Amino acid sequence: MERLPARVLEEEDVRRVLAHIATSRYPLRNRVIVLLSFKAGLRACEISGLTWPMVLRTDCSVDDQMRIARHIAKYGSARTIPMHPDLRKALSVHHRLLGRPRTGYVICSERKGRMTPRSIVNWFSDVYATLALPGCSSHSGRRTFITRSARAIVKVGGSLRDVQELAGHRALTTTERYIMGDREAQRQLMRLI
Repeated sequence: MERLPARVLEEEDVRRVLAHIATSRYPLRNRVIVLLSFKAGLRACEISGLTWPMVLRTDCSVDDQMRIARHIAKYGSARTIPMHPDLRKALSVHHRLLGRPRTGYVICSERKGRMTPRSIVNWFSDVYATLALPGCSSHSGRRTFITRSARAIVKVGGSLRDVQELAGHRALTTTERYIMGDREAQRQLMRLI
C-alpha cells in the first residue's frame, strides 16, 4: 500500500494545535516545537538536534535567523533560515525561562535530556490523535511550511529556488513533491482561461 504524504494543515487547524498545547504540561517548550515545524519547516531530527548556539547571537539574545548545522540536517544540508516573528518570540520566552543558557539543546525532555527524533515524531502523533486530525504526522508542519512558502514566494519577488534552500532540499523536484496544489486557485485560473 502506498504511503500518503503528510497532511497540509489549514490555519484553523494550526490554531487548534497551538490552543491544545497551551494547556499541556510544558506549554512553552511545546509551542516552540510546533513553531519550529510550521514556521521554519524543520524535520523531527532537526528539532531534536537544535542547540542554543544555532539560534543565539553572540550577546546571548535570540537571533533573527537560525543556522541549521550540517550534523543535524538530513544529507548534511546545512542552511540558514530567517526567523519568523512568532517563533523568535517563543524562543526568547523559552530561553529566558530556562535561565538564558548559552549551550545545550533547545528542546529537552522532562528529564532535561535531549528529546530524540523518535520522541518528537511520537509527540506530534499524540497531539494529532488527540485533536482527531487524520493524515497528520511530524512532517505535516514541514509540508505546510513548504506549501505556504511556495504560494507566497512570488509576492516577495522570489522563486521556488528560495523555498528549496529554506527546506534544505538538494533538488527542486523534492521541494515540488512537498507542495500541495491550491484547488481554489486552480478554479480561479480556469475562469481566466
